[in-house]
Amino acid sequence: MRVFYWFLKRVVAGPILRILFRPWVRGLDNLPPEGPAIIAGNHMHFMDSIFVPLLAPRPVVYLAKKDYFTGRGIKGTVTRWFFKLNNQLPMDRGGGSGSQASLEAGLKVLREGNSLGIYPEGTRSPDGKLYRGRTGIARLVLESGAPVIPVAIIGTDKIQPAGRLIPKFRRVGVVFGSPMDFSRYEGLPVDRFLLRSITDEIMYEIMRLSGQEYVDTYASTVKTKLLTSAKPKKPTEETEDGTTPDSAK
Repeated sequence: MRVFYWFLKRVVAGPILRILFRPWVRGLDNLPPEGPAIIAGNHMHFMDSIFVPLLAPRPVVYLAKKDYFTGRGIKGTVTRWFFKLNNQLPMDRGGGSGSQASLEAGLKVLREGNSLGIYPEGTRSPDGKLYRGRTGIARLVLESGAPVIPVAIIGTDKIQPAGRLIPKFRRVGVVFGSPMDFSRYEGLPVDRFLLRSITDEIMYEIMRLSGQEYVDTYASTVKTKLLTSAKPKKPTEETEDGTTPDSAK
């Protein structure tokens, strides 16, 4: 699969994407050439997970939405194999044991010395703003000890605005920020305050790099309000990392 990854990047998809979108990149020297690293970025379009690996000098493994791996028919099969061959792993957003399994999958990637791509917001921004991060990333940081590379993905929200079927071929950019070291928290009791502190620090760096307006609300909450266009119902009990406790099921 690693061979196919490089084949797509350098021979097939990579050259085409560079011609169509003319992507630019800054801060490549901030990305460690080897060893575990958590690449944490903003999320505005499904192609974010394509442009970051395209521009990074080393493979980036992303935790992708589980739905991409469970489709049926020819389209489902093609989509499933495309994501698998592009170093992407299924992520369960349903909470509970599924989210724990996703966390373990991410830790396995890091323990093998690879770079893991993650979107702390948990879902795509509905309006181009930067939303509150889920604390699952803080758990990855504390359990792996890996540095965090904040990343700003710029311009992908303009590729395919809501209601547009054919994407616009316009320039997009990726900015890799300086590595963030959280080893100072080693040995401290892990509680929700520590997890929130680490997550907010990472989100601040992403905001600084991207120039986005920050909203201290979960993007998923805003999406629900937009979809229902009504007063939201009382939310299900949910932990800060996006999981649902077994007692709430």
